[in-house]
Amino acid sequence: MHFSALVGRIRGDGADAWVTHYEAIAARDRGEDVIVLSVGDPLINTPTPVVDRAIERLRAGDTHYTPASGRLALREAIARAHAARTNQAVGADNVIVLAGTQNALFVASLCVAGPGDEVISFDPMYPTYTATIEVSGARMVRARQPAEHGFRPDLQHLAALISPRTRAIFFASPNNPSGVVLSEAELSAIGKLAEEHGLWLIADEVYAGLAPGGRQPSLAARMPEQVVTLGSLSKSHAMTGWRCGWLIGPRQLVFHAESIAMCMLFGLPGFIQEAALVALAIAPEAENRIRDFCQGRSELLLRALHDVAGLRLCPPEAGMFMLVDVRGTGHSGREFMRALYESQRVSVMDGGAFGRETEGFVRICFATDEATLLEACRRIRVFLQDGPAARHERRAAG
Repeated sequence: MHFSALVGRIRGDGADAWVTHYEAIAARDRGEDVIVLSVGDPLINTPTPVVDRAIERLRAGDTHYTPASGRLALREAIARAHAARTNQAVGADNVIVLAGTQNALFVASLCVAGPGDEVISFDPMYPTYTATIEVSGARMVRARQPAEHGFRPDLQHLAALISPRTRAIFFASPNNPSGVVLSEAELSAIGKLAEEHGLWLIADEVYAGLAPGGRQPSLAARMPEQVVTLGSLSKSHAMTGWRCGWLIGPRQLVFHAESIAMCMLFGLPGFIQEAALVALAIAPEAENRIRDFCQGRSELLLRALHDVAGLRLCPPEAGMFMLVDVRGTGHSGREFMRALYESQRVSVMDGGAFGRETEGFVRICFATDEATLLEACRRIRVFLQDGPAARHERRAAG
């Protein structure tokens, strides 16, 4: 039977990145001794008041249809939180509630680009970006964030990539996988290019609550008719499985986004929206908790692996991941990922899944308990004791 061209586009370049991760999840579910450090799902519980509110609303029968754009009270709360973070004055009409930032990315892509268009995003990027952008029929173009420059954007390269077909620039700050937070100067340069060429700017801020102090530079207030901000409660509140996110932008864009949401989602469950209201009300406390948690784990990972031969660790500015350059071990990123899992049953992510700039790296999610993280580091040391780098050092020593 025939399939549409869409099924090819939705795989994207990074589709195979999840194979080892899902193998590890399946093995763990079977009760095997596996450590999963390959996905950004923090090993802490959703705040109790949020859970209590969801249960209360479920028992009250809040299980029926809701408005496609989200309930007014939640959209107003999201607008207030966004205004406090970015200084952009927005209202409920600028907000649509969606099933996480991934859903918001998908909707934004369909709204701003189509066949024959081009969309620029920064390499490295989250593995689903390629498919999310190209599902519209547009072509994704990669702007460099070179490893040798600390994964910061090459703004000259970005400018050179803009063509008459360019419709938008997608970017994440803080970045996944690097943890880089774009500076005021970098954002200003990106904004200037967008103004000159009439481009949309799609800002993925799913990790915004994990930026230092919960604040980061934003172009939303300066360019309200061109900037689309995406966010969620997944990372800031350890609510990955709740699938509650949003898109904030010009009212006309939100109108079009609602039309798409009517076709693909038809409204987020009411009990989840009511729980999200509680989550937003306690956001400062929740964000402080996750920031402190991630900072402590990041420091623990650095201490545990800093002296391992062949590894170069790249501490993040924000987030729950650390990139590790493994080229000194004699492995590629993919080889390291597979061999580590097969030998020690520790699952990490191949850096090549995020783009060309992170080939030769792996990404480690450190958002787990201390004992598990230390055990994973012990297993990494054991794995490398008899690896190519260790054998080379022994031969060189005589």
